[in-house]
Amino acid sequence: MSSRIRLTITGLAGVLTLVLVWELYKWLGPADGVMIGDLTILPRTTDTAMPHVWDMVARAIEPINRGKDALPLWQSVLLAGGFTLGIAGVGWLVGVVVGILLAVVMQRFRTARSAILPWVILSQTVPLIALAPLVKGWGTRLEFGSFEWQSWMSVAVIASYLAFFPVAVGMLRGLSSPEAVHLDLMRAYSAGWGTTLFRLRLPAAVPYLIPALRLAAANAVIGAIVAEVSTGLKGGLGRMIIEFAQAGSSDPAKAWSPIFGAVLIGLVAAGTVAAIGKLLKKYRYAEVD
Repeated sequence: MSSRIRLTITGLAGVLTLVLVWELYKWLGPADGVMIGDLTILPRTTDTAMPHVWDMVARAIEPINRGKDALPLWQSVLLAGGFTLGIAGVGWLVGVVVGILLAVVMQRFRTARSAILPWVILSQTVPLIALAPLVKGWGTRLEFGSFEWQSWMSVAVIASYLAFFPVAVGMLRGLSSPEAVHLDLMRAYSAGWGTTLFRLRLPAAVPYLIPALRLAAANAVIGAIVAEVSTGLKGGLGRMIIEFAQAGSSDPAKAWSPIFGAVLIGLVAAGTVAAIGKLLKKYRYAEVD
């Protein structure tokens, strides 16, 4: 059995196991959940809190609302997911470029590493919910000739804000990973810093970069969805999740469709990074976590 078929079977088995666990807990678990004092440690099993999996699937096939020309719910989720994925992709690309540039600067200048790296780490402690409205407000005040700031750009900035951190840290580790004997060889050839960067440091950084890109892609998707909620941007999964959750008591199965859509675009993002890893396969001699 090939490794690809084995991975496919393992993935399907994981999904089936999750469905069985969900339905088993719904069957055996108490309706009000498991509580210790006033603290709920396991969720409720009512149809409002935990609809059956087959109810979620059946609801996804139905129209999104009672409108005459209403699209099926799954199609609406795919359209919203494509919108969010596009913004997350822009944010991921910007975050990767910024992260790589910061890593190169920090590797080149020790003073820059001491000055920038603590701020790179501290930047991730800022609450995203509080930052997103500020970014939107700052963006609307920008004036560059006829350029007009769009709402989706604020979401892309937030996505890039989360994406650049793992790339900067991982790339810095990768650029600093070549052994001393290899660096001495480059010096013996009178290779300059630029030649050493492109011939030695960048190839050596690939095993560190690929996991960082994977984490950055996940962060970009999360950042885009959360930023859509915080900024009120319409058309994406974030807004759809909020709108459907507000009607969760009357149509609980509907609220789960955009959540599955978020999972789907996360898988697409991870698959994109995997494709990039295939292109850089000859440099991935020992991928590092």
